[in-house]
Amino acid sequence: MKKPLRPTPRPDTGARALPALVGHAEAALEAVLPFDRPADAALSVFFRSRPRLGGRDRAFIAEAVYGVIRRLRSLAWPEPSLAPRRLLLLHLTRHAGYGLKELTEALRPGEREWLLEHKTRAADMPPAVALDLPDWLHERLAAEWPEAELTQLGYALLNPAPLDLRVNVLKTDRETARTRLAKDGIEAAPTPYSPWGLRVKGNPAVNRTLSFQYGEIEVQDEGSQLLALLTAPRRGEMVCDFCAGAGGKTLALGALMRSTGRLYAFDVAERRLDNLKPRLKRSGLSNVHPQLIAGVNDIRVKRLAAKFDRVLVDAPCSGTGTLRRNPDLKWRQGPEALAELNAKQTAILAAAAGLVKAGGRLVYATCSLLRAENEAVVEAFLAAHPAFGLVPAREALAGLKIDLDTGAYLRLDPARHGTDGFFAAVLERRA
Repeated sequence: MKKPLRPTPRPDTGARALPALVGHAEAALEAVLPFDRPADAALSVFFRSRPRLGGRDRAFIAEAVYGVIRRLRSLAWPEPSLAPRRLLLLHLTRHAGYGLKELTEALRPGEREWLLEHKTRAADMPPAVALDLPDWLHERLAAEWPEAELTQLGYALLNPAPLDLRVNVLKTDRETARTRLAKDGIEAAPTPYSPWGLRVKGNPAVNRTLSFQYGEIEVQDEGSQLLALLTAPRRGEMVCDFCAGAGGKTLALGALMRSTGRLYAFDVAERRLDNLKPRLKRSGLSNVHPQLIAGVNDIRVKRLAAKFDRVLVDAPCSGTGTLRRNPDLKWRQGPEALAELNAKQTAILAAAAGLVKAGGRLVYATCSLLRAENEAVVEAFLAAHPAFGLVPAREALAGLKIDLDTGAYLRLDPARHGTDGFFAAVLERRA
């Protein structure tokens, strides 16, 4: 098998004491590896308990921890009970560019000899181990992807995701935003598909720029931007982001609407809607109406039946398309979660469909790579709701002058498109 398309970037430790940093990273890894909560939440608690750590130290620790999580299975092969410290040392030597000489002061007695024996990746790994996937996920993907494409996908999922920005067209244009970022020392290039997107080189602190603080840019993966574009709201329409979350797609929809009409942002989590508030304030939008709902049977949902021109459903899913960003997901969930997710996806899509007026558009989307959460859900919905028909994604994208053809459905993945893994189906209610 070929090696990953791009190696994990080596953390820059400068002149700081490597033994201390390795010790902190080991402690952080011990806090994360039980996988009893999301990795970012566990790391947040860890860093709060160590307020003296500087920004560059935190970056080294976080990169080291996520590096181990991404490649946990291959690092532990063939010793599944390998201690967190040894997993960390293997990551540093195999993937982060550290030689044994550099690590000398950080090593304990016997570790140098052990690393000499184990620092080279084993050549006889089973495919699921080589791609650092749990067996259940590898089996499902292997049933849906040709072997060569699955290998490329698996290695692409092991690389950190790039930093994508969406330019807020209410306040500026892409080239102007790019120029302003360059003045702040941030290099960015236009994304290949989204007309709003910029892909940033490296991982600079864009939230410290005036462009971010003034709401001219938002952090948003290019694939997520395409979901809003496929929804295609027009000025003055009634539009609903049915699973709004923290509102990234809501803000993109509002910009397309030029802050006219009414845009509802529904979600069942108050915390997520609270996270939308500062973003909404920066955006300059005045047509967004966040709504906390109790679920698909909420009275506020029923009162708005058949009122909307456009409804976007970014349904809760396994998140397998976001493993570059959230590699712990593949270790924190199993196949049993899919049945529960499918029930939610079916119920949410049916409830959202009830909001769409005759002639209106409904977009069902996930950040999953699995057919069970994507085509299977849409096909079952269409069989049960003959009033709706499928609009081929290739036609919808061509109408937007976006040169991208993934067939009847939008299917994005990091190996082929450089985005997170996304699926979308464009549905219309017949007049």
